[in-house]
Amino acid sequence: MACIHIVLRDGFKFQFRWMTQTSSTGTKALSGDRKPASQVTGKGCQDSWPYNESKTWVVVSSPSTSKAILKEHDSLFCDRKVPESILSQPYQHHEFSLVWLPVSTLWRSYRKICNMHIFNRQKLDASQDLRRKKIKDLLSYVEENCRAGKAIDFGQAAFNTSINLLSNTIFSIDLVHPNERKFKDTVWGMMEEAGKPNLSDHFPLLKKLHLQGTSHHNTLYAGEMFEKRQEHGCSISTESKDITNYKLINRVHIQDLLIAGNDTASITMEWAMAELLHNPEALSKVKLELEQIVSKGNPIEESDITRLPYLQAVIKETFRLYPTVPLLVPRKAKRFLGSDVDFKGQNFELIPFGAGRRICPGLSLAIRMLYLMLGSLINSFDWMLEDENMDMEEKFGPTIKKAKPLRTIPIAI
Repeated sequence: MACIHIVLRDGFKFQFRWMTQTSSTGTKALSGDRKPASQVTGKGCQDSWPYNESKTWVVVSSPSTSKAILKEHDSLFCDRKVPESILSQPYQHHEFSLVWLPVSTLWRSYRKICNMHIFNRQKLDASQDLRRKKIKDLLSYVEENCRAGKAIDFGQAAFNTSINLLSNTIFSIDLVHPNERKFKDTVWGMMEEAGKPNLSDHFPLLKKLHLQGTSHHNTLYAGEMFEKRQEHGCSISTESKDITNYKLINRVHIQDLLIAGNDTASITMEWAMAELLHNPEALSKVKLELEQIVSKGNPIEESDITRLPYLQAVIKETFRLYPTVPLLVPRKAKRFLGSDVDFKGQNFELIPFGAGRRICPGLSLAIRMLYLMLGSLINSFDWMLEDENMDMEEKFGPTIKKAKPLRTIPIAI
């Protein structure tokens, strides 16, 4: 663990020069470097980051220290500093968001609603038919492209499936068409704005100047999201069984649920498939396991998941190397075979959804959808890359996505 606390002493002019200079310490990132934040933070930790203005940063890089902070001393570290990019969002986002609220009575009440009425096991088990239908819709879309010999944007297909699952949970309707891209771009735009280094976070005097236009951009993106909702006639229903009946839903909660629960899942799917296509041996092992347990060509059921240890190991290895933030190739999925390591915040060598009281409340739903989507797509089709020389570069943001979409050609089996 590295702890850095440096106060710049030479006044505003020095600070401005420091922010715009290029150096090997990672400081360039604060002036808009497009490298993923995880890479900059990792390099900064290695270089000891000799200067980082007047903020204190703690970089935790071992399972034992993570356990000490997230479990043994969770109450001391559970509150979050709200960055200017979030403070500038419309509708007082940070005052109602589960992500940014301090641990308080209001936060606990929202968390209780999530745990009891949305993501608890009984509710998820009761909604299996909804997920089964969304997987069927996904496979039908891929089948259409397969017959036409067309490549699909793999991440886009996963995104649309996830967003429609969540929108059916919230509003009881689909939000996007299988070929639609605009809504995904809107969600990513909001995430990218939220993740940008903001001068106002480091120099409060600049806050009123809005030099980077973050507030304006966030207002536009949020407006687009809720215009999309209104286009589909989404309203609080007194008859449907969606979660609006639990009086949780306002603009902030919808934004949190749709963004946090969706883009990260589709990104994980895209990277996992990309790396499996680069590792034919691992892909063959997954296909063989699916064929033996589910039979070739069938979508998997949630009851099958516990009987698919290699598929589970692939997802775990993907999360180990890209915990919804940076992701790399699942080179050694077998490391998790025979292991009881899971995602639930108790095994601190693998905590892609966090741990302690701030652990992601939607963990159970996200994991089910990942297994269902990836397993069903692999078992129902063979796959090849549209371009053999696939670009594996990453794109800047709070989550690490591919700079260029993964385009794959489904082949009938």
